[in-house]
Amino acid sequence: MSPLRFAPDLPRLPRQFAAAGQGARAALEQSEFGRRVALAREVCPEEHEAGKPRLVRMLAEAAVLLEPVRRRYRKLDIALSANPQTVMLLPGFATHPVRMRYLAQQLEIAGHRTKRWGLGFNWGPDEERFTQLEARLVDLHACHGKPVVLVGWSLGGLFARELAKRQPQAVAKVITMGSPFSGSPRANNVWRAYQFITGHSVDAPPIDADLAAKPPVETVAMWSANDGAIAPRCAAGRAGERDRALAVRCTHMGFTYEPQVIMTLLNELEATR
Repeated sequence: MSPLRFAPDLPRLPRQFAAAGQGARAALEQSEFGRRVALAREVCPEEHEAGKPRLVRMLAEAAVLLEPVRRRYRKLDIALSANPQTVMLLPGFATHPVRMRYLAQQLEIAGHRTKRWGLGFNWGPDEERFTQLEARLVDLHACHGKPVVLVGWSLGGLFARELAKRQPQAVAKVITMGSPFSGSPRANNVWRAYQFITGHSVDAPPIDADLAAKPPVETVAMWSANDGAIAPRCAAGRAGERDRALAVRCTHMGFTYEPQVIMTLLNELEATR
């Protein structure tokens, strides 16, 4: 039989394989989506969520929508620092560094140098991201000739603590703002959203980390009783998990713009050794 008779059928093979591949990919995507949904709907014993803010507290977080208007009429009395620092700002979960721009501007008015973390949106931890962060921290340390102050908001504070454990010689101080490094990782109102977006359990992050272990540098935890997302006790920590805990009055979103937070942060930078 002549091979020419098979010629018209040859172009059909790639399309058949492509269709099969697309079907397998669709099934895989559906399976992954289903797995993430299951993580988000995970049943959790009530004692593991004990202490988390009441849902009504979350309503107060909407105050962030009025912040651009309030900012126009706000004037902070910021003095020039006698002890300027290089500060890396690490954003919270699912937020972009632009969310911390106003905070950065106030620190710069005082004479501090602020640096972004360089990774865009914070979609959760993985080893590749930590490797990139370590490299950036080491570069900042070498470039400016002095250790860097890490200021982390929410999940960004957990990144800051772990970075300081890996590169303590490059860190002058760690300041966390509403970061749940202590107690149950489910004592908050966002853990289900976190599991759905990241695809892993809050109990099993894809990095080797002991969140409650204090970094070998000065570590300060800022927390708020008005936090609508994170349990205050988890953000304040226990003795031995941080050096000091500082209470401020703000919502979880307010850690990036409330005057009391900014002035407290400026005082901590001024006192950095």
